[in-house]
Amino acid sequence: MPAVDDGPGGLQQARLKLRYAVRRWFEAPVTNVLIRFGVPAAAVTFFGFALAVVAAYFAATGQFLVAGLISIPAAVSDMFDGAIARAQGTTSDRGALLDSTIDRLSEVAILLGLAIYWLTESGRHDLGVVLCFVALAGSIMVSYIRARAEGLGYAGTSGFLTRPERVVILTIALLISQPLIGIWILAVGTPLSAAYRFWVEWRNAA
Repeated sequence: MPAVDDGPGGLQQARLKLRYAVRRWFEAPVTNVLIRFGVPAAAVTFFGFALAVVAAYFAATGQFLVAGLISIPAAVSDMFDGAIARAQGTTSDRGALLDSTIDRLSEVAILLGLAIYWLTESGRHDLGVVLCFVALAGSIMVSYIRARAEGLGYAGTSGFLTRPERVVILTIALLISQPLIGIWILAVGTPLSAAYRFWVEWRNAA
């Protein structure tokens, strides 16, 4: 059976064009500077995770603007570890595994920080905690379905609210001090994205 289109409304094509522009005008120049200073790919990976943990701390204490500002370099740093490895010819399965694992942990850290805030007396919001759990579950399923599909020989890249979109939504929500809006979007969107991705790969596997 022919493969099902992996993105509604040409979304995948738009992503590819944006990715090309970002790599050419931003990722490549910064990567060259990091390589010139001898920064290894793994150091960039752990630096981004450390920033995510710091952002999670500020989110947990209700300092959302600070958390959002720190989330920006935390997210941006994720571009450069793979780029450095590719440029230096040091890509490996271990590096890819480390990068993917740290990406998931960084996302968990921010959501955990918000859940902690909504569990405190000053920010008590039981629904917010539930939404954090739903958003986390949806995000995990989006990633899991892709991993399982790739293991079966399919692309697994269909859908929306992939990690870059999730990071942007949550960062903007923090910057405007409205994290609940961001969590609502993720709690509704990530399960739908996971369901869509599953449906596409189900049809491809038929």
